[in-house]
Amino acid sequence: MSERHHFIKELEDLKLTILNMAALSRQALKNANTAYLERNDTLAQEVIDGDRKINALELEVDAKSLKLLALEQPMAKDLRVILGTMKISNELERIADQAVNIAERTLFLSQYPPLEPVASLERLMETTDQMIDLAINAFLDENADQAIKIRHMDDMADQYTLEILQAMILYMVKSTPATEKRILNTRRSIQTIIISRCLERAADLATNVGEHVAFIVKGINIKHQKVDFKE
Repeated sequence: MSERHHFIKELEDLKLTILNMAALSRQALKNANTAYLERNDTLAQEVIDGDRKINALELEVDAKSLKLLALEQPMAKDLRVILGTMKISNELERIADQAVNIAERTLFLSQYPPLEPVASLERLMETTDQMIDLAINAFLDENADQAIKIRHMDDMADQYTLEILQAMILYMVKSTPATEKRILNTRRSIQTIIISRCLERAADLATNVGEHVAFIVKGINIKHQKVDFKE
């Protein structure tokens, strides 16, 4: 086997590892959302317990990437793939952490009667899921244009997060004057706000993944820049 062929094989193995990690992180967030909506303690605990595997995969990605950097001394796009993959694995691990945070809040909320449904929260869940799917597919297809699409969707996620905050504040203001119940309503509202912030953060992380993909494919850093590759 030639050195180049061996390097390509190792690089493909690295990509498969990150895709496995992406699938697990994506599913963790979906399961956390489902656990919240269905008040499913068992599923929420599965999300928490499954985080160890995702953490282990991040370490595996780092080890494989450092080995390739040390032994192969890659250049140009090969170097960008390795550096970008290391950054993406960190974003995916943090998405999984947000899923764990949602699951932990779900374990608390499921002990008490549910709050009135907040439409913006379900919309935020759907938007975040779509952004993560787009980010993973952008990496798989090496599609830098998807990074721009994900960035535009992040504005929607921010808007839904604001709407949830406003709804929860209004609920707390209008809550019953009875002290004990008011305290419980406040605690449940705060936990719901935290969940929305976790989702909004996951959306930000999906945006970051898209930006790393743009770096891999185009070789430019589009963070904090207005870029449209189709122009």
